[in-house]
Amino acid sequence: RGEGAGLARRGGKMASTAAGKQRIPKVAKVKNKAPAEVQITAEQLLREAKERELELLPPPPQQKITDVEELNDYKLRKRKTFEDNIRKNRTVISNWIKYAQWEESLKEIQRARSIYERALDVDYRNVTLWLKYAEMEMKNRQVNHARNIWDRAITTLPRVNQFWYKYTYMEEMLGNVAGSRQVFERWMEWQPEEQAWHSYINFELRYKEVDRAPLLVIVHPDVKNWIKYARFEEKHSYFAHARKVYERAVEFFGEEHMDEHLYVAFAKFEENQKEFERVRVIYKYALDRIPKQEAQNLFKNYTIFEKKFGDRRGIEDIIVSKRRFQYEEEVKANPHNYDAWFDYLRLVESDADAETVREVYERAIANVPPIQEKRHWKRYIYLWINYALYEELEAKASKRTRQVYQACVELIPHKKFTFAKIWLLYAQFEIRQKSLPLARRALGASIGKCPKNKLFKGYIELELQLREFDRCRKLYEKFLEFAPENCTSWIKFAELETILGDIDRARAIYELAIGQPRLDMPEVLWKSYIDFEIEQEEYEKTRNLYRRLLQRTQHVKVWISFAQFELSAGREESLSRCRQIYEEANKAMRNCEEKEERVMLLESWRNFEEEFGTDTTKERIDKLMPEKIKKRRKLQAEDGSDAGWEEYYDYIFPEDTANQPNLKLLAMAKLWKKQQQESEAAEMDPDKDIDESQS
Repeated sequence: RGEGAGLARRGGKMASTAAGKQRIPKVAKVKNKAPAEVQITAEQLLREAKERELELLPPPPQQKITDVEELNDYKLRKRKTFEDNIRKNRTVISNWIKYAQWEESLKEIQRARSIYERALDVDYRNVTLWLKYAEMEMKNRQVNHARNIWDRAITTLPRVNQFWYKYTYMEEMLGNVAGSRQVFERWMEWQPEEQAWHSYINFELRYKEVDRAPLLVIVHPDVKNWIKYARFEEKHSYFAHARKVYERAVEFFGEEHMDEHLYVAFAKFEENQKEFERVRVIYKYALDRIPKQEAQNLFKNYTIFEKKFGDRRGIEDIIVSKRRFQYEEEVKANPHNYDAWFDYLRLVESDADAETVREVYERAIANVPPIQEKRHWKRYIYLWINYALYEELEAKASKRTRQVYQACVELIPHKKFTFAKIWLLYAQFEIRQKSLPLARRALGASIGKCPKNKLFKGYIELELQLREFDRCRKLYEKFLEFAPENCTSWIKFAELETILGDIDRARAIYELAIGQPRLDMPEVLWKSYIDFEIEQEEYEKTRNLYRRLLQRTQHVKVWISFAQFELSAGREESLSRCRQIYEEANKAMRNCEEKEERVMLLESWRNFEEEFGTDTTKERIDKLMPEKIKKRRKLQAEDGSDAGWEEYYDYIFPEDTANQPNLKLLAMAKLWKKQQQESEAAEMDPDKDIDESQS
């Protein structure tokens, strides 16, 4: 019995220990607490859970209902499920719709209505709910109930077009045309979008009620709606009404909101009615008022129309009007684009009348350059010139031409710059009009306001043509007071006196000219003076002029010209004089840095000796000719760095004492080179040397 009690106690202890182990499970100790190599994120866990939800579950077993009690029990359970879903979230309309459709499937229409009504109390703005409700009534042929629902829907949400479309379609399918029209009229009171109006119009057209078609353009006055309205009238052969519609549309949009599509449609309508003159008027009216970039289609249709029904003149008018619009747009974009104005004026002059041309010219010259600088006025001034020439040559209006010239010279800021061309054209115009005093007055005013070389030359040329030599003298005096450095004016003045036979005045003018401290082309002036004295056969004076010129410059061309003059003097001592000049020139140019000029002189001298000299003089000049050698010199860049070497040619003159050592060194170098060549030849042919030694 004691052993049994001990076993019992031991068994009870073991049982209690086992019970304790079940109640408090041991937690497994993790020995390796390092992070795993592959980490699992919360996003991955959620994605895997979602994927497992999508796995196909086995369909629930089909339940067969055999009696009424089972059916009622089934209905009760389903209704409880639907109600629980609704109770959980009332705002999920899909739960309400599923509930109502389930009741409908059981033919419990009254219960389905109740559910839909309860859903509308929750969210009456849900469009799908109203549609499902009405479709249920229509499906079950409850027409009055459906009408009641549609009325409530369009009253509650009048801006939902789908309700109106469904309502009118239902009434039309039921044959209730009057009811459908009444719904359309109620809809139109809300001024819906265009498609609704088109639906109403098509409805009336289906029942041949043309007069009842509504005026869409009153609510939506767009161009396309006006065009549709007119085409509607045209389609039903109401041509007068269609024309009135187009005219009303043109009047409605006015000139501020013109659209090319309206005028193209209007013109095509008139073309179909064979009213070709009306078509031209419509196109021209539109082209004159619509901007060019917005009238491309208009131009295209007008051109096609003229090619079909017009003549050559009409086609040319289209092209001219198109180009005119292009130029108008260019000058509007940039009024100071004078090249565009020139092209525009050229086009207008070729086609338009005088008043139109004058209007365009006035618009062009009104765009005065904003800056008073001559470079900005150079193109602008030609607008005035072309305007004056047009008035004189094309319009034959001399009075207006004079006014144009006067306005132009008043506009130019003469204190800053002027244009001699405009003054001379003005004077020439007055000469053509036989108004010599006005021409002289214009040129005199130009010289007084803004003297220029071109103005003086033009005025002098005018007086020369009129043979007014005293006036020419006075003008030359004024000219030379204004520009004493102008050598050309001195020469022309002296030539005038020479032509008139006053040699002393001409010589005095030349003397005054060469005595000026500043001259722009002194070499031309001296040459002209020398030629003048040669023509007068005043050789001593010519020699004196050459000597005076050589005192100022030692240029090689002066020496050569002097020598050639002595040669051409035609006297016995001319050759000796010419040779003496060359001798003097050579001595004078020994210290000249420009060796090329000295070489030029010696070549001229050698040519002279070859033609007129003796053997002695020829030999002498040959000895004076320099040696041409090649040299190298170091180059430096702009920053002072070494830029390499440059080869150049230099001349060594035999008569220069400073160059004698150089010449001697050069001769020795040539002799050494010759000896080297001979020694190389001997080494190449030893037999020849033996023969030479034996001989």
